[in-house]
Amino acid sequence: MLLTTGQAAAELGMAITTFRRLVHAHLIPGLTNRGVRVMVPLEAVQALSSRHPAPLPSLEAPEIAVLRVEADRRAREGNAGNAGNAEPAGFSAVLQAGEIQEAMRGWWRCDARSVAAGGVLPVTVSGYVVAVLTGLGRWESNGRGRHAFPDAVLAGYVTDLVQPVVHLTAPSAADRSTAELLLGSRLSSHSGGPIAYVSTRNFDREGS
Repeated sequence: MLLTTGQAAAELGMAITTFRRLVHAHLIPGLTNRGVRVMVPLEAVQALSSRHPAPLPSLEAPEIAVLRVEADRRAREGNAGNAGNAEPAGFSAVLQAGEIQEAMRGWWRCDARSVAAGGVLPVTVSGYVVAVLTGLGRWESNGRGRHAFPDAVLAGYVTDLVQPVVHLTAPSAADRSTAELLLGSRLSSHSGGPIAYVSTRNFDREGS
């Protein structure tokens, strides 16, 4: 059975624009087109609906930052792989690990000290953890409230949220373990910008 993107969004309890971010980021396999409509397998929607919440209480820090991103513009425009010709703008499952790492390192408007204190930076698209960064101890500022983390390491990422298909890329076993713990899970956060701050001790599993 196939659903429209509107029906799929309704099944997941999210806005259609929120669901389309997952489509544009190439995180849902098995999509088909019927005219101008994108059709989504019901099984994929059911798998996304049953994804477990991120086990934040298992993390050591009492609070972590969450980086909320859009689909990468290069992937949407068919330019994936031409990192030198386009500014990194988000996440896509069709990008290479190095491209994802560079795109996620900054520049973000954030409290850099708080980001670093968390020790780990989950990256979410539409409330699902699609990548995890570690190595946040050093940061740079542009003097206007934006920060980058030049030593940040891509600990892992997903190329399919339905299975999910997880790629662990950190050299450290501890970082790979943290990435494996979080990748593919649902992680709700609220923020007016790309960076949100979430308590790991009083995590609201019902939030959006």
